[in-house]
Amino acid sequence: MAVCFAGLVWRLADVQGVSAERYAVFGESQRLESQDLPADRGSILDRNGAELAISLRRKTVFADPTLVTDPASASIALGPVLDLDPEALYDELTADTQFVYLARTVEDDVAAAVEALGLDGVFLTDEPTRFLPSGTLAGPVLGEVGRDDLGLSGLELQYDEELTGSPGLLLVEKDVVGKNIAAGTRQLEPAKRGDNLVLTIDQAMQYETERILGEQIVASKAKGGIAIVMDPRTGEILALANLDAGKNGAPPTPSYDNMAVTRVYEPGSTNKVVTIAGAVEEGLVEGDTRLSVPDTYRVADVVFKDDEPHEEAWWSVDEIMAESSNVGTIMIGQRLGKDRINRYLNEFGMADQTALDFPGESGGILPAPDDWSGTSIGTVPIGQGVAVTALQMLGAYNTIANGGTYVAPRLVRGLVDSSGKLHVPDIEKGRRVVSEETAAAVTKMLVGAVVEGTGKAAALPNYTVAGKTGTAGKPRDNAPGYKEGAYVASFAGFLPASAPRLSAIVVLDEPTPIYGGLTSAPAFSRLAAAGTRLFAVPPQPTDDASLSSSSERDLAAGAPRRPVPGRPVPERALGAGTLGPSPTRA
Repeated sequence: MAVCFAGLVWRLADVQGVSAERYAVFGESQRLESQDLPADRGSILDRNGAELAISLRRKTVFADPTLVTDPASASIALGPVLDLDPEALYDELTADTQFVYLARTVEDDVAAAVEALGLDGVFLTDEPTRFLPSGTLAGPVLGEVGRDDLGLSGLELQYDEELTGSPGLLLVEKDVVGKNIAAGTRQLEPAKRGDNLVLTIDQAMQYETERILGEQIVASKAKGGIAIVMDPRTGEILALANLDAGKNGAPPTPSYDNMAVTRVYEPGSTNKVVTIAGAVEEGLVEGDTRLSVPDTYRVADVVFKDDEPHEEAWWSVDEIMAESSNVGTIMIGQRLGKDRINRYLNEFGMADQTALDFPGESGGILPAPDDWSGTSIGTVPIGQGVAVTALQMLGAYNTIANGGTYVAPRLVRGLVDSSGKLHVPDIEKGRRVVSEETAAAVTKMLVGAVVEGTGKAAALPNYTVAGKTGTAGKPRDNAPGYKEGAYVASFAGFLPASAPRLSAIVVLDEPTPIYGGLTSAPAFSRLAAAGTRLFAVPPQPTDDASLSSSSERDLAAGAPRRPVPGRPVPERALGAGTLGPSPTRA
């Protein structure tokens, strides 16, 4: 008995004296429970503050299986409320753990029904969930957020760290059955909400762009399409739409990714603006320079042709652009040469990814001059054998609209912190690509392409539109050559031509008819009409003589539209060379 008593005294001394602090900490760890408090995710706003994506608090149902007294009855009661299989619930409620999710971010009426059951070991907690007030509007651009409030794609992924914020911590003292001790320890470190992301997109323009693009996809029976609207002066993207055709007659739906920056296509004739602008900048041609343009033209072992058969004729460069002549453009490209063509493609932004740094963004696919084949000098100038994104292609037209200066595209205006301060990211400075004089000359050509060429359907009353059509074959998948009867149709341009405020591109995947002038150009006109209305762009006189092409001036002076073959070569005309083609259409 003495030994036992001595042992108890020694143990008591150890617990309350020598090891008292250790046991106190151990006991406290059994009573104290910490809970992470997720931060509210910042909102994504349009340029005017309209909410495109926000976070809402929803109830999440969880359980502590060690505290569930009757798992069989609880699973039968919860099954109909949570719309879950009672057997699966039973497995969760009997799991060897102290925490299991039963249903996350449920509706308020479901949460109320769970609470009314009063089940032991079943609890509710608040959890944020992402909500899109405008539904799928700009969905591929915004991206998705996972169950744990982490960005999975798009801007939600790109700016996940800034949007997520900092989680908080709640420390509470509980009794043996898991209930809060009224006078126990309670510490709270509030969560810090994420920053708001402000975009350059205009919600109303985005809606109109998706509506117009969707209607054109249906009307042309296309597989899908892309449309971008920008301010060429600042590079701000005002709308960015990516739609796939609906199945079984359903309306078009948002693409699963932002195709405008993640997918490349052969641009076809819209790329002629780079070839011709480079030749004008190098002093090789001017708008009124005339070339003897045959109907067909051999380059190496390929014969290129214009879309519409014609007799050999003296066409000005203005007319070559307006009529989207493959042969005429190839002849100009030969004079420019592969090294300078490659240089201008790079300077117009066709090679590298843009400054957006969007997740999954693709750069252009341009063959190095050393890798050109014998026919590349025929294909590359007319937009075949190269591939670009729609945003890169529109960037080239923005360069012309902006007086020859390339301005990087922008999708984000800035981040607004918890104090309401807007933090604007560094803006990439513009770079000179061609002179103002060259840009003005090319603008006249693009006006001619709309007034009297292949882009007539892009015209807008009371405004002078500058732009270019494009129709190019689609390469086969994992095989050389082009798919039979498969084309990408596009139109890119800007307005008002003398003082551009808006630019846009419309790209349709396998439309019917296949021509950009018949499918994409009309959609551009509707986009331009919506943009001039929403952004209050004042009308521009359409009889501005400074924007008249040389062919228009010839017509006004009574000159024939297409001089007959055999006419003496004008002093500034260029002769035909030797080159070749592909199935590119105007």
